[in-house]
Amino acid sequence: MMKFQRRFKDLGIGGRSARWYDDNTKRYRLEEMKQYAKETASQLQDGNSVLEVAPGPGYLSIELAKLGNYKVVGMDISQDLITIAKRNAKDAGVEGRVEFRQGNVADIPFPDDNFDFIICTAAFKNFKEPVRALNEMYRVLKANGTALIIDMNGNAPHEEIDSYVSKMSKTGLNKLFMKITFEYLRDGAYTKDEFINLISNSAFKEKRYDIKEEGIGLKVYLSK
Repeated sequence: MMKFQRRFKDLGIGGRSARWYDDNTKRYRLEEMKQYAKETASQLQDGNSVLEVAPGPGYLSIELAKLGNYKVVGMDISQDLITIAKRNAKDAGVEGRVEFRQGNVADIPFPDDNFDFIICTAAFKNFKEPVRALNEMYRVLKANGTALIIDMNGNAPHEEIDSYVSKMSKTGLNKLFMKITFEYLRDGAYTKDEFINLISNSAFKEKRYDIKEEGIGLKVYLSK
């Protein structure tokens, strides 16, 4: 279903779904966002600029802003999520240190060679034009910049999904709902081989890349 839907548009989250996503992320995935922020910060220098593509409710960008003197921008297609992310940044006391703005990864509203690092988590599978998304990331990266894409693995085994959901402390109907959700997301996600094919057709094709399989996900590092 997801593969069919993204043929027509980039998949965003709005309305009640945006509020549910915010609550669910804060309740069950905040530690994960903190770990991603730390992994990003470990590769940055003071004053570096970072773009988070599809930040959702903004927790990764917010945590990154807490870790150092970086120029952090979160860009999401959903205006509802941008509104939520701005509120979350204000509540976290980093309102002036991270910027959230609406935009589409197919046409990133920033000039060439603008960011030292780009990160995109749990969203790449939603993009209608994945190669165009990669090309836009390449365009706005500075020379020697890095992009990190973290998303579900299209080959994630059912037992790995069960284990991941169990670690989220879900029980009963909530656990069943989350399992069904992750199975749905997995069916729309790319495999390692599919990512390699996308990269080979993008502006990153002549550059270094590394793809790691971790649990139910993939970490795709791309260098410019």
